[in-house]
Formats: sequence, C-alpha cells, structure tokens
Amino acid sequence: MKADITPQEYEEFKTFLQDACGILLGDNKQYLVKSRLRRILEENSLNSLGELLGRLKRPGRTSLREVVIDAMTTNETLWFRDNHPFRILQDKLLPEFEERKSLQPLRVWSAACSTGQEPYSVSMVVDEFRRTRPGKLRDVKITATDISKSVLEVARRGEYEMIAIGRGLSPERQKHFFKPSLNGGWQISPQIKAMVEFKELNLLERYMLGKFDIILCRNVLIYFSADLKKDILTRLHGALNPGGYLILGASESLNGLPDLYEMVQCHPGIIYRKK
Repeated sequence: MKADITPQEYEEFKTFLQDACGILLGDNKQYLVKSRLRRILEENSLNSLGELLGRLKRPGRTSLREVVIDAMTTNETLWFRDNHPFRILQDKLLPEFEERKSLQPLRVWSAACSTGQEPYSVSMVVDEFRRTRPGKLRDVKITATDISKSVLEVARRGEYEMIAIGRGLSPERQKHFFKPSLNGGWQISPQIKAMVEFKELNLLERYMLGKFDIILCRNVLIYFSADLKKDILTRLHGALNPGGYLILGASESLNGLPDLYEMVQCHPGIIYRKK
C-alpha cells in the first residue's frame, strides 16, 4: 500500500467490513488494515485502500471480497481452548443427552470454527465418552462452520504442523488421535474426522443447517456491534432444539435476552439453556 489511509477511506472500509461480515473495527486501527491488506493490494496492482474499495464496488468481485474478508478475519484458535467448556461437555452435557435416550442423533454446531481445532476437540471428547461408556451416544453429528474458505480447507484436511498440534493438545491425545503424515505434519484419525462436517457460513446470513442440541459460538461475538450480537443470539436460539444449550466464549455473555435463555452455572464456567 503506497498511500496512507485517509480518514474517509478508513470509515468507508469500516462500513464495508461490518456490512460484509459483522466485524466492527475500532478507531485508530489503520495500521492493522494496512498490514493485513498489503499483499492483496500488491497482487491486484492497487496503490491505496480507496482503489481497493472502488474495485470491490464493481459487479462480479465476489472472489476479491472473500479474500479481503478472509484477511481481516481473526483465525486465532487452539485445541481445547479455555478447557472448561469441554469439561462441561464431558461431565454434564453428554451424560444428560444420553439419559434423554432420544432416537435422533445428537447434533452439535461449532460456529466460527476456524481451522477445525474446536470441532475436532468436541469429537475427541465424544470419542472418549464412548470409550468409558461402550454403546452410548452412537450417533453424533458435528457441523462446523466458518466464513473463510481458506481456513475451512485446512480444517477439512485435518492435517496440522507440530507447532499447531502443541497448542492445547496433551501428549496423550496427540498419540491417540494423530498419526505422522507424509508431509511432515500430523493427520487426525479417521474416526474423529468422520464425526465432523465443515460448511461455509456467514453468521449474518440466514441459517439452513437444521436444529441443534448444543451450539458453541465462542470468541466471535466480541467483534460485533451490540445490535448484531442480539440478532445473532436470537437466531442461534431459533437453531436450538428445546432444552438445547449455547456455549459462549469466556469473555462473552448474554445481554438483554432473558426471555430466550436460562443461565446455568457449571463451576467453573457458564452455559445457557434454551427456554
């Protein structure tokens, strides 16, 4: 990017990003925009953010739009992030749904799944639950979604470098659930991979995924405005089965929706039951 970002360009880009994917950029984040978009501008022979915005307004620029959103989306993740949601899943939710003896599959949605660590962590917990209770929870389906095509490609491969494997994954789980790959990385085991289906999805759009018993939507709502958060949380409520649970990130909470969810204290951790 040869030219500095003008205040007008920055405000226009903030509006584009919020309309496109809900991300609300704060003030004085020009340095972040410049660093993340520099390569895109170079590859498209553009000299300024204003030129990029002009290009994005042209018809048929869907691929460029996706690349820009991808560059501005934070894809920070690790295995068993924050740990306590997975303890809650193992100790409370899976036993509870097993006791319900439903004839339908247990359906879990991992929203904003990034490169797949969260849904695969859920799959590992389900596998460990089954090994301690043979014959239980035979039918579990995990749907994992993200707005970024590039991170979904990584997730679908289920192959990770050693540095990624070491972030939150115990040596015992690494040994049990992964095998060395021909590319020098680590390949997740087929039984863990088979439980998870990855799909591209923008949380601002209408969902056509069906109903779920458990939804994990963690560490993504912090990037949205208050109105968008409320809208998304309302639609997540509609995607839950009766008595289903919503799990948010450690720094996220429900505000202004007491009629939709009931808070459940799990010591440690809080989850929300659909009313």
